[in-house]
Amino acid sequence: MRLDAVYDTHGVVHLLLPEAEGVGKMNTVRLRWRTLAPLLLAAVLATGCTVVRGHARFQDPHTLRVGDQVLAADRIFLNVGGRAVVPDIPGLADVDYMTNVSILELDTVPDHLVIIGGSYIALEFAQMYRRFGAAVTVIEKGPRLAGREDEDVSATITEILRAEGVEIVVGADDISVAHRGNGVQVSPRAGAAPIDGSHLLLAVGRRPNTDDLALETAGVQTDSRGYITVDDQCRTNVAHIWAMGDCNGRGAFTHTSYNDFEIVAANLLDDDPRRVSDRIPTYALYIDPPLGRAGMTVDQVRATRRRALVGTRPMTRVGRAVEKGESQGFMKIVVDADTDEILGAAILGVGGDEAIHAILDVMSAKAPYTTLARTMHIHPTVSELIPTVLQEMSPL
Repeated sequence: MRLDAVYDTHGVVHLLLPEAEGVGKMNTVRLRWRTLAPLLLAAVLATGCTVVRGHARFQDPHTLRVGDQVLAADRIFLNVGGRAVVPDIPGLADVDYMTNVSILELDTVPDHLVIIGGSYIALEFAQMYRRFGAAVTVIEKGPRLAGREDEDVSATITEILRAEGVEIVVGADDISVAHRGNGVQVSPRAGAAPIDGSHLLLAVGRRPNTDDLALETAGVQTDSRGYITVDDQCRTNVAHIWAMGDCNGRGAFTHTSYNDFEIVAANLLDDDPRRVSDRIPTYALYIDPPLGRAGMTVDQVRATRRRALVGTRPMTRVGRAVEKGESQGFMKIVVDADTDEILGAAILGVGGDEAIHAILDVMSAKAPYTTLARTMHIHPTVSELIPTVLQEMSPL
């Protein structure tokens, strides 16, 4: 079997699967996706809960209708999630496109997958389908990928993806699409060469599933983007209604949704006044290698004008990464120079999504960075170099 390969800037080989292999990997991903929901449902049913399937809408502040059923309750908890934003792009209504959900239904590897959007979901699918064997082009409206991250993080992500053969177009501030043959043609901006693709994926953001719940009937307030307005304990403006997860705008991840539940349960059941504002923002970008993030970016720290220290280390100087032949990326930590508290960190590299927790836990404990700097870690791991970074801080 012949395998095509590309070499990244660190000499690491990435194999591109032939079509049959690529389809097999796609089927594996789809099977896992389809298996997950029944497993979660079974776990819920095992607790003795009743599951009612259907579209719920408020009839009054204490009553919802789901199909022919009317459900009344003293307390109501909303966790309705979100869905992909479909932007107002000229020509979009005339072409077929996919979202993060429908792309998982593909049963063939696209000849050329064009992705509109350059943030987390877009980049994860870009690398995934490139490795399945598709040609992939990412089109981003902003000046760089992953625009919420520091520029060095964004640049390294771009380098990683381009080294695998992903084409990247930024500054696409006037996007239009048109039907062409059996696929689509995307024009990133006026005067730019159009890009022909076999498939189009939209990944430009998420919106909450709140527009068809009849929230106004219950008196529940939302903001200008449709997110349900909640306080620090996930309570809405209606005393007996709570909102958790993607629909409250306080976090768009599975872990933030679960933490919302923990906060609500702690306050209601344990008389423990936990708050959303107590948690530290943390997440991962699941490309390979992954990006693990906690707290503020360096750019955000600079904007506060506080005195700060920063430390960095390339993964080429992390033994575990070198031994695995996966030395792309770097780690970076920023701390408050006056309080010695860690303000934020980014680990873009092998194991970064796990190693970041060593920093996150110290941040949560509000311990000085010197505590972690003086801690002995196990060799050979990625985490063992975190204390070294903290021992080599310099003024920001």
